[in-house]
Amino acid sequence: MQLQLPEPGEDAQAASHTLQHQIAGEIAAAGGWISFQRYMELALYAPQVGYYSGGSAKLGKEGDFTTAPEISPLYGATLASLAAEVIAASPSVDNVLLEFGAGTGKLAHDILTELQARAALPQRYFIVEISAQLRARQQQTLAAFAPLVQWLDALPATFSGVVVGNEVLDAMPVRLAVKAEQGWQERGVALDAEGRLRFEDRTVDDLPLAQIPAANELPPGYLTEVAPLAIGFMRTLGRMLASGPGALAILPDYGFPAAEYYLHDRDQGTLMCHYRHHAHTDPFYWPGLQDITAHVDFTAMAVAAVEEGAEVLAYTSQGAFLLNAGIGELLLRTSPEDSARYLPLANGMQKLISPAEMGELFKVLAIGKNVEWPQRMLRHDRTHRL
Repeated sequence: MQLQLPEPGEDAQAASHTLQHQIAGEIAAAGGWISFQRYMELALYAPQVGYYSGGSAKLGKEGDFTTAPEISPLYGATLASLAAEVIAASPSVDNVLLEFGAGTGKLAHDILTELQARAALPQRYFIVEISAQLRARQQQTLAAFAPLVQWLDALPATFSGVVVGNEVLDAMPVRLAVKAEQGWQERGVALDAEGRLRFEDRTVDDLPLAQIPAANELPPGYLTEVAPLAIGFMRTLGRMLASGPGALAILPDYGFPAAEYYLHDRDQGTLMCHYRHHAHTDPFYWPGLQDITAHVDFTAMAVAAVEEGAEVLAYTSQGAFLLNAGIGELLLRTSPEDSARYLPLANGMQKLISPAEMGELFKVLAIGKNVEWPQRMLRHDRTHRL
């Protein structure tokens, strides 16, 4: 495939070549084939040269894609407002926040700024971040809130408070499953005669097909993703939420319930790559320099958390979630007559809630235990679709 994309600089190319050499070595050591999950893990997280481990910008205008917190401060302010409301109404929930995968730190900054304005700063704001480069950037962004913020390497065993995981699940490496004439196989990564990365299908014994409803009814050639790492994360999260006196987790991401994820027409899966604000489907294009993601199977995520003792509080579109949580009222704190401030906020809100923009593509799964969940947050709820 010849992609017409911007050429990376010499330093970036050198870093990608280093990563490709590392991946090729691992393929050779493994007998000529590794799972796509392992390839994706190396491409995104290999020390110094993986996409999230290297030094290039990831988010915003200078990066490869834009997330909701980068679009508008109203996003973080809305999550902060909802978190403060839930904490105030739930005696069992501590005034503590935890963010998993905080990106540039923009969302944390907007949440803390809003809570400061409400005189409702948390006792502690934990950030779980595995990327040293992103952690350093977060520390700069959050310098004004330094006494409150503490970085962790993993989720704690038990927790009471509010957890935010914005676009966390889609960045977790996935395995690729393909239906062959003789049954399901795993699509992994090998090398061609010239040493270039290529796909290769193999029959394996441990492919977790239970995630796919009616897997045997899908036609030959059907390609999709299964997500054992994300399911494992949701199990850990579910246990953490259920083991404390009370906690809530809000997980915005793009994806579908299982009944929509594994449609017959979605026969090439959802894998997508992002490079300099171009979306394409070649995961072997300059490894380490582009993001690789897959849509989220929200049914599998919800089931994993519930099996560990958590409860599904809501599942809905991002647009409905933000409107129910009061983003419109937060916008109106700025006078429409102050067009220099109001119009950018209004335009940003439109991108976040419009069905033609992020409002329908992105969903929000809320799970928790011993939480007073506002009744209005159940308007347009889609939990029955999970």
